[in-house]
Amino acid sequence: MDINAAQLIGFFNDDSWWIAQVFLLVLATVSVSFAANRILDKLHQKAKKTSTAWDNAFLASAHRPLSALIWLLGIASAANIAGQQSKATIFDLIDPARRVGVVVIAIWFLVRSIKEAEANYIKVHSSQDGALDRTTLTAISNLGKVSVVITGILVGMQSMGYSISGVLAFGGIGGIAIGFAAKDMLANVFGSLIIFLDRPFQIGDWIRSPDREIEGTVENIGWRMTIIRTFDKRPIYVPNSVFSTITIENPSRMTNRRIHETIGIRYADFNAMERITKEVKAMLLAHPEIDSNLTLMVNFNRFGASSLDFFIYTFTKTTKWERFHEVKQDVLLKIGQIIENNAAEIAFPTSTVHLQVEPEQPQTVK
Repeated sequence: MDINAAQLIGFFNDDSWWIAQVFLLVLATVSVSFAANRILDKLHQKAKKTSTAWDNAFLASAHRPLSALIWLLGIASAANIAGQQSKATIFDLIDPARRVGVVVIAIWFLVRSIKEAEANYIKVHSSQDGALDRTTLTAISNLGKVSVVITGILVGMQSMGYSISGVLAFGGIGGIAIGFAAKDMLANVFGSLIIFLDRPFQIGDWIRSPDREIEGTVENIGWRMTIIRTFDKRPIYVPNSVFSTITIENPSRMTNRRIHETIGIRYADFNAMERITKEVKAMLLAHPEIDSNLTLMVNFNRFGASSLDFFIYTFTKTTKWERFHEVKQDVLLKIGQIIENNAAEIAFPTSTVHLQVEPEQPQTVK
């Protein structure tokens, strides 16, 4: 059956016109979202070629929240049109849901922006002098994220008609009960604040505790716990409150590494002891990897059970573990050469047995 122009106009003049409006809104939402994504993709590709990393971070953080915002507004507008025709009670929730959705998307965008900004700062400024270390940067980033989320929650509650002053008053009363219920969690949070303020260690430091079996490299400092990677590559998750009750050593902040060794020579080489100690001390003073400005001692120390012992006490310029052992090996090899050049020998535990030979008894001739 043919539909003439009058029938078509009549169809759009009746109550069915809202269906076309909803269809057009959804179609427009799809088109705008597709166009926005294409534009952001092209801008992102151009931003990667620039020397500035912040535009790249902004575009990377805005991509998905912008698409979600377009869909939220489009679907909310279409639902409003359908609600005007349906008159159902559920459609009364569309406007509050739209306001809360906008706040949630704003929080999402800001949190992503802080995260991308942190990553780009580390990428661009980590090697520059005076740049923030990762521990401080992580603390600032986490504080910014928490502030954004708390502010967003309060704004969302205000947009839904709740009084912020009443919420804050309830928080002051309920905070006491929450504090007792979550005292361990709060202790960990305050422990993380102490770490960020006192700075006993930072990400990448090698730390250990003589009070606990904790030793390794700091991988991450969170609000509740710190992740430490042991030298056999096992992760240790330490609650931050622990660090306020234990002693922490930070070998990563050593200024020098110490060589303290005792070496023994034979008792038969007593006359060479003075020459050996003098030559060893001269060798250490001339060694390019030994810090002669710090304590440097080479002295005859004691008469041992099976050796004459002298000790060396000095510091290397390097603090790196691998390089330290290379320097220490070179020093010990040179000491061994000095002992050999003085016709002496390094002693090792020996025992001397003295046998008493009794004189032969004269034989009696019968």
